[in-house]
Amino acid sequence: MPFEPRRLTQNDIPRLRQFWVEHWGGEVMIIRGKTYHPDQLDGFVVEEGGEWTSLITFICKDNEMEVTSLDSVREGQGLGTKLMNRVVEEARRQKCKRVLLITTNDNLHAIGFYQKRGFHLAAIHRGAVDEARKIKPGIPKIGANDIPLRDEIELEMVL
Repeated sequence: MPFEPRRLTQNDIPRLRQFWVEHWGGEVMIIRGKTYHPDQLDGFVVEEGGEWTSLITFICKDNEMEVTSLDSVREGQGLGTKLMNRVVEEARRQKCKRVLLITTNDNLHAIGFYQKRGFHLAAIHRGAVDEARKIKPGIPKIGANDIPLRDEIELEMVL
């Protein structure tokens, strides 16, 4: 069936690294001061004709499922929603108490996307992006909509 997510495998790690370089500016993700590497994470990908069109990565720890990245190369087709639903299903299967994720203060589109899918604002981590920039200097100072990029916004879905 087209556009069905499949679980990432160890064979996908090099391609995941490259995808992050292209879409996130590096091979690591910095979230709440913690550095995540592709080989530490689980995930789902949607492919079309060998091209990755949507990707979600996550990690389950301490009865929580944390989404570390979500990308949809082709927005408006429901692929991001499909991937998020798969992660929520996986969290329930693993008996997690909540699904959480971090986005940045400039990412108004993502904040709306997650809230429309049942997530609630949980916390603001002031200056967290400024701190992450010390580890990953390529993070820009100005983000989407010309908003200074400095804070992380935590959203959660309690299960």
